[in-house]
This record gives sequence, structure tokens and C-alpha cells, in this order.
Amino acid sequence: MRILIVEDQPEMASLMAERLTRSGYVADNVGTLEDAIEALRQYDYPIILLDRRLPDGDGVSILQSVRSTKPNTRVLLVTALRSIDERINGLDAGADDYLTKPFDADELIARIRAILRRPNAGLVPPVSLGELSFDLNQHEAFVRGQPFVMSKRELLLLEALMRRAGRAVKHSTLISEIYGLDDVVQADALKMSVSRLRQRLKDCRAGVEIHTLRGIGYLIERSRA
Repeated sequence: MRILIVEDQPEMASLMAERLTRSGYVADNVGTLEDAIEALRQYDYPIILLDRRLPDGDGVSILQSVRSTKPNTRVLLVTALRSIDERINGLDAGADDYLTKPFDADELIARIRAILRRPNAGLVPPVSLGELSFDLNQHEAFVRGQPFVMSKRELLLLEALMRRAGRAVKHSTLISEIYGLDDVVQADALKMSVSRLRQRLKDCRAGVEIHTLRGIGYLIERSRA
């Protein structure tokens, strides 16, 4: 799962990104509201970790926009503003939860998990192909009802393909959804990830195939055999 960190303090941003990465997430970090808005145009983040005191304004100022344009995105305010009034203000503005600094990194991860478990009016049904099923809400894959274990990159790749099952997905789209904003992507990285995922799907007899569309990208569909 890919998470957006909106935090202008480098040390704090690095701490959160490192802990998220160790927990299996992809972390993108921006330091201003302007950059946050641009990142949200590029990608549908399941959750945003949002500071309030940013160089170009209060983080809560973008909550109304997030709620109207990204209804499935959850927002966790992570801020040094500790008063009850500030918490109420942030929650009333549309945040899902509020965590004050300093905080324990394990509590941050626990709060993220708790937010993502909450019911959401925008929940979408699982996508199924062959023996493979992908839960787009919990970001989990199953083959014949059993968890399909793979690396973080492979999971993001499979999700990007399953969201568009039966349709061509461009190389550029896959790269933007699999890799963080600050990642250095090698020329053959996507090709190698596709190759590994293909082999995993074949080994567990998932009943699906990933086709290469030369000059375009990839497509996933039910196996024809």
C-alpha cells in the first residue's frame, strides 16, 4: 500500500517513512500543501499522514478538497498541536484520526491499521480472475481462498493490474503506482518484477496470465488453457 506523508521536518519525515517501509508500505513524502495537492493529482493514496504546521498553511485546509475528490482516502493528522480545541478542529474538518508529536512509531502503524479497518462507504468488491481474488480495500490477494504471498513491489504490481483486469496498463502507469516519488527506477526494474510475479502465479496455479504488450505495457486476464 502506498501512503503519502505531508511533513516539512526532514527528520520526522524520515522517521515515519522508515517505519512505514519496514511495515511493508511505500512512503511518498512532500513538505508543502502545494506539493501534497500535486501528489494527490497523480495517485489515489489509501491514507495520508498530514502535518498541520506547514510552510504554506495549515494542513486542515486541504481536508475539504480531499473529502470531495478522494472520498476513499483516509487522513491521519500527525501534529504537535496538542490542545483539545485543535484536535476537535482537525476531526471536524474531516480527519479520520489525530496523533500528536512526539509519538511512538509502533503506535503510528497501529493507528494506520485501525483506520484502514473501519467501514467505508466507498468500499469496492474484490476482483476475481481464475483462481485469483484481490481485495482492493485491504490490499490482499488470495488463490483458492488462501493468502497469496509476494513481495511489496509484486503486490503493488498485481493490484495495479487487477484494478484494470482485461485492459492494457501502460508502463508509465505501473511505474508511478509501484515506485515511490523519490525512488530511482532502473530501466529493467518493471520487467523483472513482472517476470517474478508471473512465475509466482504459475507456481500456485492461479489460473491467470500477464501478457506483454510491446511498446505499451501489460495486461492480466484469465488463463486460456
